Amino acid sequence: MGRLTGGDPSLLRRINSAVVLHALRGVECATLTEITRVTGLSRPTVEGVVEGLMGAGLVVEVAAEEGVARRQGRPARRYRFRAEAGHLLGLEVGPHRVAAVLSDLDGSVLGTAEREVDETACADERLERLRLTVADLLRRSGIGHDSLRAVGAATPGIVEADGTVRLGTALPGWTGLALGDRLRRSFKCPVLVENDANTAAVGEHWKGAATDSDDLVFVLAGLSPGAGSLIGGRLHRGFGGAAGEIGALHLLGREVTPESLLSTTGEPLHPLDEQAVTDVFAHAREGDERAAAAVERFIRRLVHDVAALVLALDPEVVVIGGWAAGLDGVLEPLRRELARYCLRPPRVTLSALGEAAIATGALRLALDHVEEELFAVEGTVTARR
Repeated sequence: MGRLTGGDPSLLRRINSAVVLHALRGVECATLTEITRVTGLSRPTVEGVVEGLMGAGLVVEVAAEEGVARRQGRPARRYRFRAEAGHLLGLEVGPHRVAAVLSDLDGSVLGTAEREVDETACADERLERLRLTVADLLRRSGIGHDSLRAVGAATPGIVEADGTVRLGTALPGWTGLALGDRLRRSFKCPVLVENDANTAAVGEHWKGAATDSDDLVFVLAGLSPGAGSLIGGRLHRGFGGAAGEIGALHLLGREVTPESLLSTTGEPLHPLDEQAVTDVFAHAREGDERAAAAVERFIRRLVHDVAALVLALDPEVVVIGGWAAGLDGVLEPLRRELARYCLRPPRVTLSALGEAAIATGALRLALDHVEEELFAVEGTVTARR
């Protein structure tokens, strides 16, 4: 079942199929009479649609319970949506790890897997680690590649619609990488590639700290923070996919680099990696005055970066994730400073999904694609215009 188009001679049949699938997906099971009442379709139409969906493997008849049959005679036939008819993958490719999450067509998670990867690893090595991670997950779950209906993948960087990373400085050899094409070699289903902060925003909106808001900003707080945002319930990428790259704000009159902000010696922090930064924060907690001053500078930069985005978008909620979300005292300075700068300060909260936010959002990307194809859903959260 593909997307509905005005020139499709089977348009009415496809609309009816989508309506019936929606009705069945929302309940444990239903009779033909119940489906007819909910959808408003005629009984003969429902019977024909259900027969076709059973032939496609998307609907199955539910066996009647023996006790019910004996008490009431022959019960009405009941049907359910087969969420197990296909499977989805959400993938995360990060500096220090690759991760995968597997679900059925309802988005119910069936398993997860991850592997560490060195931040200096080349693109081929990183993608091989991802391939092994997926293979292990599918093997443990007893799912074959041919059961996959869609794959969502999240990566640092600015991502083109075809999955090419136009700019990706966080991973070696990533700028210009045709990531979508590389991943499609491993899967016989659609592969959708998205920026990691964007997918994290989608993940928090779906199952995390922002399920009650359609206007939100997710800040992936790290050495070079990035952000993803939903406006009116839709993912906002910007014209070229670069929306939310707040890590570049130091180029606009705030030239102090992270190496200088986090320095405790007067010299730029080197090497600038997460372990070195973690050490600075640890020393600050232990009472080191220079380290405490460095942490204060870092948080102040984060506050100003987030404030710029909040002033532009006026979100209802700001969700803070990434490794910097674990910093002591990051929320109160954000709340205090946003109250100073913003006409309507947003609610500020920590990520509820933690490190799972990115892969969860990537899974939602795949689920949105399936919903567009199978259920004819218009205007999904992650659909590209």
